[in-house]
Amino acid sequence: MTLDPELPPLAIVDLGMCGYREAWERQLALVEARKDGGGVDTLLLVEHPHVITVGRSQQALANVVAAGGVEVVSVERGGDVTYHGPGQLVAYPIVRLGEGERDLHRYLRNLEEAVIGTLGGFGVDAGREPGKTGVWLGGAGGARKKICSIGVACRRWVTFHGLAVNVSTDLSYFFRINPCGFESSVMTSVVEELGVGVAMIDVKRRLAEELARTLGRRLL
Repeated sequence: MTLDPELPPLAIVDLGMCGYREAWERQLALVEARKDGGGVDTLLLVEHPHVITVGRSQQALANVVAAGGVEVVSVERGGDVTYHGPGQLVAYPIVRLGEGERDLHRYLRNLEEAVIGTLGGFGVDAGREPGKTGVWLGGAGGARKKICSIGVACRRWVTFHGLAVNVSTDLSYFFRINPCGFESSVMTSVVEELGVGVAMIDVKRRLAEELARTLGRRLL
């Protein structure tokens, strides 16, 4: 990966397994600093214990079918309802968008492109689904499957929240919700598609590189 010293830096912070609310507070603190021009753009990488998050979509809460003992948290990101849990790589880019970058549709496409590039490196042929945010791939019998959910927020052109890639996620947890308004069976994972495991650390490394590339940043 070419490191252009003229590009804005992107710091990587790996939170490991971290509670959702703790990571959320970490995001908000970074956003406040970046809004005032402090700090640097930061990519938080994390796995969460089981949690269901509800975005700003009007139908989001209605798409929680049977949470059971899983905590449900309402947040300020765009999108509907989704599930986070072990084996899922969640990435939160806290990025101050500069002049020429202030287009959230373009930003979403950059996140999708980074995930597509990451998955391609592991032999998963992923792409976009017209009119639907996230990353998708063809499933058995031609059915489309979703492998990555995306939901973001932005304050004074500083982004937060982000994306969740199912690496070795227990997909049965998605049956507690209608993920992003879809049938729960639409969800898949890297392990489900490949039939073999992949190292989470390798996925983290590749995703960080791809996000730096698509967002026009250099890794610190």
